[in-house]
Amino acid sequence: MAVSPNPLSEPPRERTLGRSHLLPPEPPEKPFRNNRRKLAGRPALILLLALSAVAGTLAGLTLVYSSDLPQIHDLERYRPSTTTELYDRKERVVGSFALEHRVVVNYPDFPPVLRQAVISIEDKNFESHGGINVFRIGGALWHDLRSHGRAQGASTLTMQLAKNLFLSSERTVGRKFQEAYLAIQIERSFTKEQIFTLYGNQIYLGSGQYGFEAASEYYFSKKAKDLTLTEAALLAGLPKSPVGYSPTLNPEKALTRRNLVLSEMEGDGKITHGQAEAARQAPLGLNIAQPEGAVAPWFQEEVRRELEKQFGAEQVHEAGLRVDTTLDLDLQETANKAVEDGLAAYERRHGWKNKQPNVLASGATIEEYKHPDWVTQAHAGDYVHVVVTRVLPLEIHARMGAKEVLLEGPDWQWTGQRYADALVKPGDVIYVHLTDGAEAQALRGTLEQDSGAQGALMAVDNANGDVLAMVGGRDYALSQFNRATQAERQTGSSFKPYVYTTAIENGSRPDDLILDTPVSFGGWTPHNYENDYMGAITLTTALAHSRNVPAVKLAAQVGIHKVIDMTHRFGVTSNIPAYLPIALGAAEITLEEQVASYSVFPNDGVRVAPRVVRKVSNADGITLWEQPAAIQEVISAKTARTMVKMLQAVTAYGTGAAASKLNHPVAGKTGTTSSYTDAWFLGFTPSVTCGVWVGFDSRESLGEKETGAQAALPIWMTVMKQAIVGKDDEKFLSDDPKAMMDVAKGGTAQGAAAGAGANLGANATAKPAMKKPPPVVSPAQANKLDSILN
Repeated sequence: MAVSPNPLSEPPRERTLGRSHLLPPEPPEKPFRNNRRKLAGRPALILLLALSAVAGTLAGLTLVYSSDLPQIHDLERYRPSTTTELYDRKERVVGSFALEHRVVVNYPDFPPVLRQAVISIEDKNFESHGGINVFRIGGALWHDLRSHGRAQGASTLTMQLAKNLFLSSERTVGRKFQEAYLAIQIERSFTKEQIFTLYGNQIYLGSGQYGFEAASEYYFSKKAKDLTLTEAALLAGLPKSPVGYSPTLNPEKALTRRNLVLSEMEGDGKITHGQAEAARQAPLGLNIAQPEGAVAPWFQEEVRRELEKQFGAEQVHEAGLRVDTTLDLDLQETANKAVEDGLAAYERRHGWKNKQPNVLASGATIEEYKHPDWVTQAHAGDYVHVVVTRVLPLEIHARMGAKEVLLEGPDWQWTGQRYADALVKPGDVIYVHLTDGAEAQALRGTLEQDSGAQGALMAVDNANGDVLAMVGGRDYALSQFNRATQAERQTGSSFKPYVYTTAIENGSRPDDLILDTPVSFGGWTPHNYENDYMGAITLTTALAHSRNVPAVKLAAQVGIHKVIDMTHRFGVTSNIPAYLPIALGAAEITLEEQVASYSVFPNDGVRVAPRVVRKVSNADGITLWEQPAAIQEVISAKTARTMVKMLQAVTAYGTGAAASKLNHPVAGKTGTTSSYTDAWFLGFTPSVTCGVWVGFDSRESLGEKETGAQAALPIWMTVMKQAIVGKDDEKFLSDDPKAMMDVAKGGTAQGAAAGAGANLGANATAKPAMKKPPPVVSPAQANKLDSILN
């Protein structure tokens, strides 16, 4: 059996000649060079793998950290938080709401010197980078690794903008990555001018100021476009630490930071060495003006509450709304002064009480003392609290913030004291009425007194319920409680119109007779204010002279439950107990509800609910909300016009007769509670209804003879004198014979709200009604009536 040969065991064959002899000989092998190639390929492979890993990591991070980021195109519709402004009826600004005080401007409004200062200190390569500065980030990382300390800033302006707009202020790698990612996206979508404009309007610069325009107005009382080199450098240094470099809190650090900005600008060639050196020697140059006090702070607070109810707090304070309010700025300013002057007159009637607080007695110092009044600017005519610094026999020196106030002998003559040191001492906090006069650098004023007496006022337009003026107290800086809308006080005789309206609705007439004679109801015997009796008098006379006994008898005759029901029909929401003393004003009602109720009479029986807002628009001028007049018919037009005639008697010859000096159609009612704790006057013209209340929050007595006619009516007259300007021809509907005849034939109050308060004729003359009271009936008639009513 043949065995096949094993090829592996065959010996090698000899080389033979052939074509192979033509090939070049094979070079000898070089194993060292091959090994070096292998070694060189490994790092490249490792680098490639590392770059792939980094790329993958970055892609993963991008996916993770960008998934919940806002879309950059949303920035095109972005509106920074801006101020909501309030306008009065004549489109004058009367107040504002804002969480962030910001004034939005355009790129040209940032002057070149400010732009250069910001770029020099915050982002030198702003014009060239694409959102992030790689070298700056690398330097910051190297600093962090070497120092093992707090992270060094490496943010560009664009990154700062991204953080301020969309991110939190936490210092984490994730937040920094998001910041860089957003910055790159912003740079791709917006020009450098647009980015700087967004940054310049958004950045926080301390003291509640956002954006360079608002900060310029606050720190220097000028527009940003008017900034000087030193002022621009100061503002440019604030973004890094608005509190740490605050020129008001840390002036030395602010100066150092400002000078650093100047040096950076010099190094960048933006200013010369001479300019930089001169600017470095200049002081901070702040010109911070005190804010003006709100002209209608209580009204403004009512507007805020209404807006927040409709839109929520965030939109009200951040959306930059335009709010058209019902306020009449001229009437409001008159009301402010009338209440302050009226309370000062009350204080003077009761003499100097020498009960002012003393800061030294409380352990404080005169130099450190600050009063809430000093937060806003004070002007001639204002009433302010000042602290006494020095007392001479014929001079009182005081301080109001940084301003000196001087009082001399004639300024306290009303107190009956000749020498100042018998009145006050250093450290006393006194109440002063600033005057126009000035002595050198000191303000001048007269000594007044603040014993704690308060006042409130509210005026409304009869036709639509617009609140024209509102005063909620004496000093908003000391008490924000609104006594016009929140305080329920006993009404005294100002409640009586509800009683008489009930009687008229039930068939009584103004000339009906009622006995003003002693009477008892169980164990209670009502008395008149004067403790006398007039016998049988008409209902009109009883109301005009505010006689208590006839009012109680009338309430008993118609039923106290009917009186209370009528009061609630007028819009009064207070819980009123059903007992006869209610007829004399034992019920507690707010001034707002009283004013709304009294406006029913000139409105032909229609109640128009008070409102403080007419219209709200957004920043684009689109109307978001309009508040229509809320109308409700309360009583018949005939009853309303009858009550107007009866209330005209009050101001013609009754307890409110002083109002006739206005020589205008007016009507109203005084109110005084027992022990003189509350003084009221509520009255109206054909177009405006106004109410005034005076009293103490503690419900202590105002003092003997401080009636509604004495304490409240003069304030009301001052305001109504302004309210009737330009309305010489207006007249009550009840004064028009044709209108009264239409009502007698069955006319209603339909449409009264639209026509109430309108002038009814160019030739109409304004004359107070009923100059003389009707005669009192004979004793025989009185005895007959007494047998009927008692």
